[in-house]
Amino acid sequence: MKRKNTIMKVKTRTGNSNKKQGQVKVGRKSATRVKHSKFSPSWVVVHFIDAPEFNLELIGRIREGVKKSDWKQLIQYTNSTEKEFEHILPTSISSMQKKTVYGKETSERIYALARLFGLGYEVFDSKEDFKRWLMTPSKTLGNKIPFELLDSSFGFEMVENEIIRIQYNVYS
Repeated sequence: MKRKNTIMKVKTRTGNSNKKQGQVKVGRKSATRVKHSKFSPSWVVVHFIDAPEFNLELIGRIREGVKKSDWKQLIQYTNSTEKEFEHILPTSISSMQKKTVYGKETSERIYALARLFGLGYEVFDSKEDFKRWLMTPSKTLGNKIPFELLDSSFGFEMVENEIIRIQYNVYS
């Protein structure tokens, strides 16, 4: 299935550039340009890749911890609020607001969300269509709302598998 919201332009740092190292400028047809730090959670949404080098880099980023600014950028990019993810994250929103870098468990969940949203944006025609699907009960998921299953690794796996089935038109 082709993506309607494709990346229009990617610029990376050059020797004479004033941009911070690792910054990537990305634009989509219907969206304004957004700067994503390379390998930040919002960058992962846009550059959904499944390569060993990519995964090893993400493991390193998870171990370092996600910065609060990168979390905020992911929230903004997905047109969401922190409150929407409250039941999914392993720590409270008030605890997250006090920190500048999150722990390993929280960082891992943030990157899992980023990968899931990246897959969803690739499969569905728009961000809105994907979010609507996430909030609609699914027969193949036992009439559960997919978003409500994201509070566990098994739930993530079930939702991801369902998105892949949709991608390949395989319905249970």
